[in-house]
Amino acid sequence: MANEATVYKELTEVFHDVFMRDDIALTPDLTAKQVQGWDSFKQIEIIMASEEKWNIKFNTRELDSLLSVGDLAKMIVVKTGG
Repeated sequence: MANEATVYKELTEVFHDVFMRDDIALTPDLTAKQVQGWDSFKQIEIIMASEEKWNIKFNTRELDSLLSVGDLAKMIVVKTGG
């Protein structure tokens, strides 16, 4: 079970690993358009790393509903029973 604060902390690590940089500060309203290099391939990496880290799976409908980091964080909390 994860709470939102824990998810953001661990999700920040995921983003730093995926983008290989540590200057990305996650906020609920952060979107791909605001991060240089965040393309569809990076999106897949973020999702796969999140699924592995929290031992969860996203379905297509859930993935289509993700518009921001906040959406992802909330979904992780729900899927982990938080």
